[in-house]
Amino acid sequence: MNKKNNFFVRLFPAVFGLIFLATTGCNQTESHQESSDPKLAKLKIPEGFHAERLYNPSDNNEGSWVAMTFDDKGRIIACDQYGYLYRITVPPVGADTNTHKMKVDRLEINVPGDTSHARIKMGLAHGLLWAYNSLYVVVNDEGQKDSVTRPSGLYRLQDTNGDDEFDKISMMKRLYGNGEHGPHSIILSPDKKSLYVIAGNFTDLPEMDNYYLPKTWKNDNLLPLLLDPNGFGNDRQPPGGWIAKTDSVGSRWELFSSGFRNPFDIAFNEDGELFTYDSDMEWDMGLPWYRPTRICHVTSGSEFGYRENNGKWSPAYPDNVPAVLNIGPGSPTNVMSGMNTRFPEKYRRGLFAFDWSYGIIYHIALEPEGSTYKGKAEEFISGSPLPLTDGEIGPDGALYFLTGGRRINSDVYRVYYGKNDLKTEPLKVDESSDAAKARETRRKLEAFQEKTDASTLDVAWPYLNNSDRGIRYAARIAVEHVPVQQWQAKALAEKDPVALTQAMVALARTGDKSAETQMLDAMLTVDYARLNTNQQIDLLRAFELTLSRMGDPGAAYKEKIIAYLDPKYPASDNILNQQLCKVLANVDDPQIVSKTMTLIANSVDDTTATATASSDLILRNPQYGMDVANMLAKRPPAQQIYLATVLSKVKNGWTPELREKYFTLFYGFFEKKGGNSYIGYIDEARKNGLANAPKNELAHFNAISGDSLLANNGRSVVPPGGGPKGPGRRWQLDEALEVVQSDSTGARDFNRGKTMFAASLCGACHSIRGNGGSIGPDLTQLGTRFSNKDILEAIIDPNKTVSDQYAATNLILKDGSTILGRLVRQDDNNYYVSQNPFAPQQIREVPKKDVLRTQLSDQSIMLGGLINNLNPDELKDLMAYLKSGGDENNPVFKKK
Repeated sequence: MNKKNNFFVRLFPAVFGLIFLATTGCNQTESHQESSDPKLAKLKIPEGFHAERLYNPSDNNEGSWVAMTFDDKGRIIACDQYGYLYRITVPPVGADTNTHKMKVDRLEINVPGDTSHARIKMGLAHGLLWAYNSLYVVVNDEGQKDSVTRPSGLYRLQDTNGDDEFDKISMMKRLYGNGEHGPHSIILSPDKKSLYVIAGNFTDLPEMDNYYLPKTWKNDNLLPLLLDPNGFGNDRQPPGGWIAKTDSVGSRWELFSSGFRNPFDIAFNEDGELFTYDSDMEWDMGLPWYRPTRICHVTSGSEFGYRENNGKWSPAYPDNVPAVLNIGPGSPTNVMSGMNTRFPEKYRRGLFAFDWSYGIIYHIALEPEGSTYKGKAEEFISGSPLPLTDGEIGPDGALYFLTGGRRINSDVYRVYYGKNDLKTEPLKVDESSDAAKARETRRKLEAFQEKTDASTLDVAWPYLNNSDRGIRYAARIAVEHVPVQQWQAKALAEKDPVALTQAMVALARTGDKSAETQMLDAMLTVDYARLNTNQQIDLLRAFELTLSRMGDPGAAYKEKIIAYLDPKYPASDNILNQQLCKVLANVDDPQIVSKTMTLIANSVDDTTATATASSDLILRNPQYGMDVANMLAKRPPAQQIYLATVLSKVKNGWTPELREKYFTLFYGFFEKKGGNSYIGYIDEARKNGLANAPKNELAHFNAISGDSLLANNGRSVVPPGGGPKGPGRRWQLDEALEVVQSDSTGARDFNRGKTMFAASLCGACHSIRGNGGSIGPDLTQLGTRFSNKDILEAIIDPNKTVSDQYAATNLILKDGSTILGRLVRQDDNNYYVSQNPFAPQQIREVPKKDVLRTQLSDQSIMLGGLINNLNPDELKDLMAYLKSGGDENNPVFKKK
């Protein structure tokens, strides 16, 4: 065995798929026939499916493709993220590629009379659609140097003379916004009468001709506002990301839905219902307002509650729509229905959803649940790396997809099943089912968003207390479309507690302060104890909306609210406790501090169920996986943080003992790990609390709350020994080797080398002289066996050589998913797997009955980029520490 194979963190290397091409059957197993194409060999696909890599735009200086569609001749039209449109003729499935060549043409789009000197006449698109004998292009660019002639917006391209060249461009709507949170995609409605456009949260909502969701949005959160410490989105206001509906010429625009973060794409399922895949704010990981990426059923007039900073709404709130499925961390891109594929029916039903960061195409099975659905995700295709950008079902019934984005290497793939000869008849829909009837009821109520009439209140009002949440929501939105003067009295007189709650939510959103005390009187009559937990959350949300929108109700009503709600606090549910704490703090409950501090001491976090376990994602992307691994190793107490944030603005009710306990909490919060904004948010809440502390004790509370731990203006924690000063860089082997080997004069700094060993997380897995982790090999004798090049290569490219001695195991499950990690042990019933190199003691138990087979990995679990925070001197000191085996007396640390 090559000695080099035993070296360095081959921690628990990964398998990520092998995987290409099988010939028969379609079940939950995966294909694993190897391919001569290394990119195909890394794909994991279901049994019976075939994958082809058709083209590499990057190799042909055609950029990194992020959008695609098919024209009426079956050709792909694609777009470089920062460049031109291209038209591609692809060979048929099964054709001899030696005789059926790919034909790729750049579309210059020369329009008569266009005198612009810009390099690109039309391009930089995030969304493409062929419809109405036209190409619709969603441009995502604000006209920077050398960019597109036409800035962000929706454009229609036409060929008016039949020469197969576009000669007419019409702007349908100017959209203000660009970049990765700008305008994105466009699709055709199932009836082919409308177009739907989706945009991210940094795209201004243009003026609409109609608003299915009434234009009354606000932040609507009594949680004290904390601004993102890194400045992300601090200047953005609701409604967040949005979806609009228009016609073929853009003559009428209607807001269909909003309250998203940054979904890239939308798709209709076989029932004609709209879905999207919304993004998370990964910098919020570990914080109570973090929301994972999620599949959303986008009903007409829906609001999904995304607000910037720490203002995001709980999915439990009645004035927003919950996800049908939480996926987990990731970067959503494409969404499409499988109904037009030549795939087995299982895959034709439901959706395909793309994750750019972790290289996964999920198949989302949708099971009707009342007027909406619940989802289940299966890993359909995956690879590492596989930066998925867009996809389409071709006219041949195959699935085509692109990889690329951010100027990285780009490819065009095609996936088909068997001989690609399965039928594509329309899928059967049971219109007589209870779910179909519930959807029909919801749609009947949604029709009032187009136009109300004299029957609106009579039809909608009885549904305000419906047992189906989607129907209740649609009924309330219908009521809000009616002028408030026509139903305010009816709302205030409502006796049914559920209908009253929904009516008060509607009135808070559309009424004015003159109704506040009457609204509070009405809500205070509700028998709280007779409500179930969800109904209590709804009622508390109605209180919150009333107070946040209409302001201070006066001392007398504050006392009434305290008398009504204080006996209910604390509750046995975390969301209820968050709501009760916010409302009671807002009305100055004298017991809020003492009760909340007791609650914090005993709080236990809820677990948000996600389709993909965060630990399964660590190895798929070193950049994002490291954040996930760190957070899972030192997970913050989310409920404590939420409640402590509420108390940060409370001025009264403190005792010296309570203040001491309160500020000590923050020291503990700083010792946990989260996303990039975690520390800064905690520090901002801490400073809010310090602003209310006695001035003569400020220095003490500042110290015990962890001020000494902070660096970078409170946005990060000082690593042990001080950490790297940087600036870092994305180190490549040749560059790093030159830096290290050019150091031939000055003595290296032992202490700084030791600090870099810890700061670069080497010590999490390796030990030197008995100090450090034990997952990887001991590095004390490293310098006696390996050259600088060997060491640097193992750090920078840990996947190049993987030792069996430290190999990971890939557990391939019968449901199509995979679990990757170090197999610690097994017994007759279970495998025991450690997945997080920074928390090896966390063991995942996997029942053997669920496992199809196991494979050793050919990829290291050691994450790349661990030295990218180091400047040249820090890298040299780290290398000196490694080569010396941690020996302070080694000559490398002596003056030469």
